[in-house]
Amino acid sequence: MNAPDMNAVELQRFFQRSQEEVLSDPRAPLAHEALLAALETGRLRAAERGQDGTWHANAWVKEAILSGFRRTSLTRMEGPGYPMFDKSAYPPRLFGTEDDVRLVPGGSAVRRGAFVARGVVVMPPAYINVGAYVDTGTMVDSHALVGSCAQIGARVHLSAGAQVGGVLEPAGAVPVVVEDDAFVGGLVGLFEGIVVRRRAVLASGVIITGSTVIYDLVNGRELRREVPEGAVVVPGSRPAGGGFAGKRGLCLAAPMIVKYRDERTDAATCLEEALR
Repeated sequence: MNAPDMNAVELQRFFQRSQEEVLSDPRAPLAHEALLAALETGRLRAAERGQDGTWHANAWVKEAILSGFRRTSLTRMEGPGYPMFDKSAYPPRLFGTEDDVRLVPGGSAVRRGAFVARGVVVMPPAYINVGAYVDTGTMVDSHALVGSCAQIGARVHLSAGAQVGGVLEPAGAVPVVVEDDAFVGGLVGLFEGIVVRRRAVLASGVIITGSTVIYDLVNGRELRREVPEGAVVVPGSRPAGGGFAGKRGLCLAAPMIVKYRDERTDAATCLEEALR
């Protein structure tokens, strides 16, 4: 078996063994290269969308990524003007003009094992971590982070300072997902497996974690762990509980859905109207 040509079934069979077996196997370095190639071409993904729309983690893929960290040691890597020091399994990814990815000069980095589709633009400085998936036509703006194994759809706009958190452990945890045509405003933070459905719009400063309550003012409901399709979310606040907070008028941050996009409104127009 030629490890760099291993298909998904062969890779799964190799990496689903115990860590001791994987790490002691002399074919591990070649299998790791096959894993990186499969991730970088999109043949393998750390998470996938089921037919019912539910996202699930491919735990064995995440375990395979983790094995690369466990198997290798710290090494010096040459960079643009300065050296870097990291586990040798995941050096910076290099692109060619044939990849049709705009990696604009100024300090951005994409790690090996990340899928970056044709037509993606990465503005400096931005970072895309191992296992991430960034689909065609997406903009990753300055100071934006695409965390490990995060899944970003097509034609998404990640504005300046947007933080899309990643997760490698536990292997079964679903990473943050942003589906097609979503708009993520500046300084937005998405963490702990939040799913942002297609065409959603998040205004600047919205922070959503796995335990955050999202208040849908349109439909009169409370949501967790998912921003619905086409929802327009803005930062809001709600009164903090307790007498101490009440006496002082203290409030807690609370993201709120103030409207939903229709097929005729673009993200910028919808957001402008909502904020007005």
